[in-house]
Amino acid sequence: MKAAIYVRLSEEDRDKKSPDYDSLSIQNQKSMLIKYVFEQGWDVFDIYSDDDFKGSDRNRPQWNQLLADAEQKKFDVIVCKTQSRFTREMELVEKYIHALFPQWGIRFVGVVDNADTDIKGNKKSRQINGLVNEWYLEDMSESIKSALLIRRAQGFHIGSFPLYGYRKDPDNKGKLIIDDEAAKVVREVFDLYASGHGKTYIARLLNDRGIPNPTEYKRQQGYNYKTPKHKAGTYWKYFAISNMLTNEIYIGNMVQGKYGSISYKTGVNKPCPKNQWIRVEDTHDPIIDRELWNRVQEFVRLKAKPFGTGKTGLFSRKTKCLYCDYTMRSAKSHGHYYLKCDTRHISENACPGGFISVRELEQSVIDELQALLDENLDREVIKNGVRLNNGLEECISKMQSDKSAYERKLTEINKAVKDSYMDKAKGLITETVFIEFSQEFAKERERLEESIKSLEDDIARLMSKRNRTRDKNQIVEEYMHIKCLDRVMIEILIDNVKIGKRDPDTKKVPIEIHWNF
Repeated sequence: MKAAIYVRLSEEDRDKKSPDYDSLSIQNQKSMLIKYVFEQGWDVFDIYSDDDFKGSDRNRPQWNQLLADAEQKKFDVIVCKTQSRFTREMELVEKYIHALFPQWGIRFVGVVDNADTDIKGNKKSRQINGLVNEWYLEDMSESIKSALLIRRAQGFHIGSFPLYGYRKDPDNKGKLIIDDEAAKVVREVFDLYASGHGKTYIARLLNDRGIPNPTEYKRQQGYNYKTPKHKAGTYWKYFAISNMLTNEIYIGNMVQGKYGSISYKTGVNKPCPKNQWIRVEDTHDPIIDRELWNRVQEFVRLKAKPFGTGKTGLFSRKTKCLYCDYTMRSAKSHGHYYLKCDTRHISENACPGGFISVRELEQSVIDELQALLDENLDREVIKNGVRLNNGLEECISKMQSDKSAYERKLTEINKAVKDSYMDKAKGLITETVFIEFSQEFAKERERLEESIKSLEDDIARLMSKRNRTRDKNQIVEEYMHIKCLDRVMIEILIDNVKIGKRDPDTKKVPIEIHWNF
């Protein structure tokens, strides 16, 4: 038998002497597992090692390579120290250890916790291990969130990277100190804007002088910043200047919590409402004095324009440059509105620069939409789509009703748990009886939660199917004979539009319309 050994760094055992030196935890795991494999009379196919990765991280490079090799049946058994070294997520335990590995003919062994897919009756213990690990992840996530919230409320900086213009105080964790080199650039930006210079002009001035933008500067300072995908990613841009001019950290106030994670499983963040931001004043030395700050904020307010109204906002956030993929900005000249790529203004060699009038783009969208309708519209398909949607609506309604019933039962279960606890506290029931009740309640709660999750997935799937039918049939019917566009139409019909530079020979602007249907 060929055995694949998988090892992963323990979060609580960080003892590496250098970034290139495997931690002692990793070395110990390798030694123990190699010995185990030899004792079983197996051959070592390969050792897959992920150092400095969490058990909930699905982007572990060697872990993903292990899965790819397992699917190709390059070995017969996977050996880990424990099941949690492979994953701490119950979802992945079920997906791989209990489903795909058996299909692929791969045995899984956790040496220390006796997890072994070849042992009959071992599945329940593996599932219990998976649940315990899942609870551990959730509890750890909540504990970390709570600790970080307290630190932020106390005015400590929480984050891997300090804001441009500052660096971390090596002697005081969570404290920011001024980075003199970058702070000079910050002051110059504020001075230039207060003197009447525009944001694009300031970006171009910095680029012409070869001053690296905040991302590139930090990367040059040794921070673990990813290299930009294209050259334009190293330039100063309009939005970098705009964000700098309104960031209160530059006047000594710590503002954090602008983004929050959706789930500890995904690592994806989403913007938080401004009233949920954590703002603590006077936590560090300011780079910008209050007088200059107030003057700049007044200029920002006066120059701000309503966004998303009229023709100037018709395609806002929908158009991108065909060459550099940056979002285009609106402009007005001689009473007409235009969309342009600002990247071409920030440096001579940055980008050819997409450019088009809003009127011309609107007509191009209408023409292409009309052509699509004339070519693809099928009245019979629309009728079938309507009938299909009627059936889908009935299914969705039934599932939503079942989901509500399960949720009511879940509420009752939670209340019963609290009531039984109060009975135990009052001495009405014994500790043993309470434990028995709790275990039964836990099983029922788990069943209900699984049922609710399953119904939610089914409802989402059916609603997506219903919406796709509506997109392809009903919406196109509504817009068969449109003569002008509005913002609602743009949101429904278009994902994004990419604009190029007008061809000097044909006089046409390259346009790529990416539809939502």
